[in-house]
Amino acid sequence: MAYELAPFASVSLDERLLRVLVSEHEARTLPRLRRLWNYYRNALAEPSSGGGSKGPPAQWVGLPSRLKSVGTTLDDDRQRREIVIENDIAWRVHTLVDFMFPAAPEIVSTAATAPRRERIESILRAVFEASGSANLWQDAALLGGVYGYVDVLVDPSGLEGVVRRRDRVDADLATRIGAAMRLEIVEPPRAIPLVSRDDYRRLDAYIIHYRRPDHQVTSAGSGVLARMARVLQSGAAGGPRRGTVLVTEIHSATHMQRYEDERLVLARPNRLGVLPIVHVQNLSQPLEYAGLSDVEPLIPLQDELNTRLSDRANRVTLQSFRMWLGKGIEQFDARPVGPGQMWVTDNLDASIEGFGGDADSPSERRHIEELREALDKASGVTPAAAGHIRARVGNLTSENALRISLMGTIAKIKRKRITYGGGIRRLCRAILEALDGYGVFTTASSEREVEIVWSDPLPVDESRRLADAVIKAQLGVPGAVLRSELGYGDAPGSSDMTGAAG
Repeated sequence: MAYELAPFASVSLDERLLRVLVSEHEARTLPRLRRLWNYYRNALAEPSSGGGSKGPPAQWVGLPSRLKSVGTTLDDDRQRREIVIENDIAWRVHTLVDFMFPAAPEIVSTAATAPRRERIESILRAVFEASGSANLWQDAALLGGVYGYVDVLVDPSGLEGVVRRRDRVDADLATRIGAAMRLEIVEPPRAIPLVSRDDYRRLDAYIIHYRRPDHQVTSAGSGVLARMARVLQSGAAGGPRRGTVLVTEIHSATHMQRYEDERLVLARPNRLGVLPIVHVQNLSQPLEYAGLSDVEPLIPLQDELNTRLSDRANRVTLQSFRMWLGKGIEQFDARPVGPGQMWVTDNLDASIEGFGGDADSPSERRHIEELREALDKASGVTPAAAGHIRARVGNLTSENALRISLMGTIAKIKRKRITYGGGIRRLCRAILEALDGYGVFTTASSEREVEIVWSDPLPVDESRRLADAVIKAQLGVPGAVLRSELGYGDAPGSSDMTGAAG
């Protein structure tokens, strides 16, 4: 098959370059991204017939060979080393996501008039709610935290139907826009960005390449190679299986194409005139398209922690049980050692010696504690952030003590909210530009800017908020502003808090 890439000649994308980009992505980028995901997910192997797992979990690959080698048979596992895998990465990533987006952020328009602000906010709210609302942001934060960045594809093609159904009253325009626009999170394993030669922050084209499960069933081949391929892919040698389709989407500022098994199935011009991709770095990394991953710096520490935990398990297994050395006693190995047990022998030199038993290892315990502290520092997430309060906070109030204990986590969240907040603002602008370009909802360039109001990740003392509101009222802050900050809105005809405070 041949790709028909004439519409992308303006960005110098031809078939040869496309195949090179896909090949480099599969050979270099994809293995690294899979490693990051495997260390975060630490997925178990397929279940065995006995209810266990056919193999070790994903983080097993980071253990030294002395622990991974198995010099024993299935019937005798006395020489098999104990393996302990404790995933200290996943809960830290989840905690950062929970702190980042405890709820969907509030989008506030900066348009000049209140009616326009309300209209723009209602449309943006409908688009985000149709795409998942808080789940959309949490998924983006999770993928960004694991891979270092995440992209969002804005697909406004469904707006053509909104234009045809548009009426004069236009009462449900926001609902119809939300149902027509599609926001798709593109995880990095599917993404192949063609970065500009002149500016690493700008894309010339964007390629989405992946295998999609199909509804067709492929017949089983009869050759030896076909049977070997089925065994390697599914672990079973028989029967037909579900087929897959190789999907390749190419987006540029002027055109979009979609190929399935290298056959063109969809092509259309891009009416927006800009690339419909919003790129978000997890943590800013200068001069690089990808941002910094939360998982990558933790991998060496996680490997060391799993190694030491496995070593400790082997020591405990060896020393937790008393062992016995019998000398000069016949059939000593055939009779168990237990209470009231008696051996008879004529050998005057016979003896039974006991050894073993667990012993404390302070250096080992201290090393494991230091590894956990290193993981805390490298991730910025301490056990206190997950609800395990161990810090000594003195005589401070509970709210201040909690913020001091979580200072590192809060600082990292603020850094991440800079990059994700910028991505949300660019996404809102792209949505409004698409609506304007399709003639659905016209806006000026100055009306497409928004501000992001983030939820406080820490619990707020309601009595403290009310006391602060009273102090603000005494300073002359209008009651409508105070009621809005407290979340009560501004009821018509309500009395001002200033007079009540006086």
